[in-house]
Amino acid sequence: MKELNLWEKAMGWRKRQMVEAQLDRNEITERIRNLVLEEVAKEIEKMKAFGPDTTGSFAVHIRDMKRELY
Repeated sequence: MKELNLWEKAMGWRKRQMVEAQLDRNEITERIRNLVLEEVAKEIEKMKAFGPDTTGSFAVHIRDMKRELY
């Protein structure tokens, strides 16, 4: 009986892993993520604490974090 419990736990782990992988590839989630990253990049460009070269570099780095949509 104990082997069955270990097997059930392993199957539950795999199922969770598959669901997480599906969530990662969800197009809606990716679109929201990309929109948020763009909004953050725009806000950083508005910052006056750093020079325009620094804020521009930060914005480019943030925009590079966007993911391609399938």
